[in-house]
Amino acid sequence: MRKFTNYKKYISFSILFSLFFILAAETTYKVQKGDTLYSISKKFQITVQELRAANNLSDNDVLKADAVLVIPTADIANAVSLNSENKNNKINSNVKTKVHTVQKGETLYRIAKNNNMTVSELLSLNNLDSSTVIKVGQKLKIRDDSEILSSSSSKKTNDSEKSVTSEYLSPAPDTRTYGTTIQADSSTIWPVKKPKVTYVKGKVSGVQLSAKKNEAVSCVMAGTVMYVGVYRGFGQVLFVQSKTGLIYAYTGLSSIDVKKGDYVVSGDKLGTAGVDSISNKSQITFMVFQNGQPIDPAKAPRN
Repeated sequence: MRKFTNYKKYISFSILFSLFFILAAETTYKVQKGDTLYSISKKFQITVQELRAANNLSDNDVLKADAVLVIPTADIANAVSLNSENKNNKINSNVKTKVHTVQKGETLYRIAKNNNMTVSELLSLNNLDSSTVIKVGQKLKIRDDSEILSSSSSKKTNDSEKSVTSEYLSPAPDTRTYGTTIQADSSTIWPVKKPKVTYVKGKVSGVQLSAKKNEAVSCVMAGTVMYVGVYRGFGQVLFVQSKTGLIYAYTGLSSIDVKKGDYVVSGDKLGTAGVDSISNKSQITFMVFQNGQPIDPAKAPRN
């Protein structure tokens, strides 16, 4: 009986370990006839630029049926960086770096991930644009304190990758860690009027703002709309980049009234507040990024 109990424990542990491995494994997708980067990005609720970076594709590359693409994990900080103009981005000059030589099959996404960096950091360190396509033999700067997980990768499916499943498209789990909630200071302009402000950390780093049902969401800082669309775990989102390079991310909207390329000024209506799928409360999540890193939205410039 004791042996049987130990056997059951072993089987349970094996199942849990296997499940963890599957969930942690990278997702791949086999291109179907008629697919485009745009249609695939919509299917997985990420941005086209993230898909390009994860597969080292240029604007002119043509997808071929049966090609296998890596589908990167949704990361709104990477999405913000890749959908902005990076020419003004700067990184701490005190960061120690070393040289990495690009190997066959490597991508910006893979190199960043293997070296515990964000794509934004990698772009900034090397003064690269978000549309950059890297080449074998190219020299890139990486942080020298990074933990290198592997030296190369391949776009081909392997044992550590899994094919797309319906579970991948299921609602994202709540990864938010909630901090203090305060009543909005009347001297600070927020996207909605008189919200309760709750600080959030984790993969989401910003504030949740309570809102009235379908309340208008307004621009707080002038800039250019860099991205509009549905993003996994965040609903309808839009990114506005100011002239100084700051990115203002408005997420969880029920509708959006602007389009990519529009120039908006403070007070312009961007859309309407949505209902959070987990709390079922009317609210939005508001984040501000500087050089790909989140900053306190309450302290970000307004005009």
